[in-house]
Amino acid sequence: MNLVEWLKRIMVGFGAAWVMWLLLALSVVSVAIMLERAWFFYSIRDDLAKLAKELRALLRDGDIDGATKRMQASNSAEAAVVVAGLVEADRGPKAAEEAMHGAAALQRMRLERRLAYLGTLGNNAPFIGLFGTVIGVVMAFDELGKQAQGPVAAAAATMAPQAVMAAIAEALVATAIGLLVAIPAVAANNFFQRRTKQILANTDTLSCVLLSYLFAVEVGQAPRPSMPAARSSDNGASRKPRSSREPRAAEEPGT
Repeated sequence: MNLVEWLKRIMVGFGAAWVMWLLLALSVVSVAIMLERAWFFYSIRDDLAKLAKELRALLRDGDIDGATKRMQASNSAEAAVVVAGLVEADRGPKAAEEAMHGAAALQRMRLERRLAYLGTLGNNAPFIGLFGTVIGVVMAFDELGKQAQGPVAAAAATMAPQAVMAAIAEALVATAIGLLVAIPAVAANNFFQRRTKQILANTDTLSCVLLSYLFAVEVGQAPRPSMPAARSSDNGASRKPRSSREPRAAEEPGT
């Protein structure tokens, strides 16, 4: 038995039904990812124009602490990146810019999570369906060959075109299912990728608001930022309070 005959027996033995079940399982996972990503992007939405306006107002007053609290109150990825810059604002614009670059990279990973699966499925599902169609065609011709060699070869030859057409029509269902799985996955992947680029662009916009303020502080064109409450309390705690039991300084004579 040569290699071609061996492969044909494997295809005929397993059939094309497993391809259908595989595509069905992949479609279920794809729908679950699309729903999860849709909920994720919905949960981090925010009014960027309002957020930028409030950030500018707080920075104009030098209220870094208030700006940090306002950004932390937002669930958006843009605000999370700006928070990283606000934490390093007292170290200058360069430190804040580096911190925001690192935070933006982390947010990109969050935004693009599981999108590679949608892209891979969209590109390969039609080929998986086509593979099932090829298996179905091989099975149809194999069955036709067996009938032609039997005692009713004349009747089989008469029914051959109808049998082959029916078998090929059934095999093409696998290709149709593959396309049905791939099209929504590709559309969802393109939508989420476009949304990711938009969020990252908005992140650059808010980052520029903070950086422009910090550079203005350096040249003396903006008020110095106020010390955040947390850091002020830490500095105050580092000072040793005077004990009530310590003797007061000796009063000068005559007082």
